[in-house]
Amino acid sequence: MKFLIKALSDSGGVISLALDATDESDANRQARARGCSNVLSLRPANSWQLQRLRGGQRFPLALFNQELLALLEAGLTLVESIEALAEKEAQNSTRTTLDRLIEQLRHGRTLSQAMQEQPYDFPVLYVSTVRATERTGDLTDALKRYSAYESQLEVVRKKVISASIYPVLLMVAGTLVLVFLLGYVVPRFSMVYDDVKGNLPLVSRLLLELGTFLSAHGLLVALAVLGALVATGRVLFTVTARRWIGAKLWHIPAVGSRMRLYQLARFYRTLGMLLRGGTPVVGALDMASGLLSPALRVSAERAREAIREGRTISEAMELHGLTTPVALRMLRVGERSGRMDEMMERIAAFLDEEIARWVDWFTRLFEPMLMAFIGLVIGAIVVLMYMPVFELAGSIQ
Repeated sequence: MKFLIKALSDSGGVISLALDATDESDANRQARARGCSNVLSLRPANSWQLQRLRGGQRFPLALFNQELLALLEAGLTLVESIEALAEKEAQNSTRTTLDRLIEQLRHGRTLSQAMQEQPYDFPVLYVSTVRATERTGDLTDALKRYSAYESQLEVVRKKVISASIYPVLLMVAGTLVLVFLLGYVVPRFSMVYDDVKGNLPLVSRLLLELGTFLSAHGLLVALAVLGALVATGRVLFTVTARRWIGAKLWHIPAVGSRMRLYQLARFYRTLGMLLRGGTPVVGALDMASGLLSPALRVSAERAREAIREGRTISEAMELHGLTTPVALRMLRVGERSGRMDEMMERIAAFLDEEIARWVDWFTRLFEPMLMAFIGLVIGAIVVLMYMPVFELAGSIQ
C-alpha cells in the first residue's frame, strides 16, 4: 500500500516521501531508515493523489538519465547539463522539477540531496545509486548502471506484454463475432421461425429470444455493459482490490510460483546494482525490499536482520525463502569469489530466462485452447440456429 509522508530530514529540511508499506508502522520505520529524524504526517495515498502531486505528468526518469549521461560524457558540468535539459524541455512539470534541482545544486547541495527533496520524481533506488558514487565522483558509471538496470527490467516487461497481445486480440475478435451473431444474425433467424416457435427446442428458443432482446434494446445493453466495465475498472484500480487480487493470484500454484520468480529476479538485480555501486549489503537489502510483495518483504527484512547478526548472505536468503536451488548455489559461489554483485546480476538473468521460457510455453498452450473455446461457442450458436431446419428436414424424409 502506498503512503504519503512528510518528515524532517537529518539535514534539517522538510521532505516528502511516497513509500510502499504494509501498514503505517512499516511506513514509519522505512522513513526513519531513510534518514527522516521526525515524521510530521503520514497518510495512505491513492494513485490519483500521487498523479496530482506530480503535477499531472510523470517525470521521464529513464529519458532524463540517458540525456544527463550523454551531456556529462560530452564534457559539460553537472549544473550545465541539467540547465541544458531544462532549456529544451517543453513540459512545464518536468521543467519545474529540473529547475528545483538546479536551485538546490547552486545552494551547495549534492545531487542526491537535491533529488531526495523530490521523491515523487526520483525514487529512493535512483537517489541511493547516485549517492553511492558521490564520494568517488563516478556519477557517469552510476547513470550507466541504472540505465542498464531499467533496460533489463523493460526487456522482461516487454516479453510479458508481447506474449499477451495475441490472446487479447483473439478474445476481442471472438467477442465481436458473438455480438454480431447475437445482435444481428439471430434476430433475423427468429423472424423465419415466428410461426413455429412453440415447436422449437428449448435451447434454440432461448437463443432466439436473447437475440431478439439484444436487437430491440441494443443501446441500453451497450450502456449497461460499458457502465459495468467502468465500475469494474475503478474497483480494480483501488489499493484494496489490487491487494486482494494479488493475494489470490499468489495462491494459484502455477501463477504464484512465477510471480515469486519475477519478484526475486527484480530483487536480485536491484541488489546487484546497489552492491556494484558500493552500497553496503544491509542498506541494499533495505532499499531492495521495497520492490517486493508484502509477504516477501517481511522475508527480506528478516534476512537483513540475520545478516546483521552475522549470518552469510546465502544462509540468510535460504533461511527466509528468498532463493531457488540454483540461486543458492550461485550465492555461495559469489561469497567464495568475493564478487557478490556480479553473481546477483547473474541470478537475476537466470530467473528472467526461466520466466521467459514459462511465458513462451504458456502462450503456446493457451492460444490454441482459447481459439478452440471461441470456435466451440460460435459453432454452438450456429448449430442452435440451424437445429430446427435440421429437424424439419428429418421429418420430411
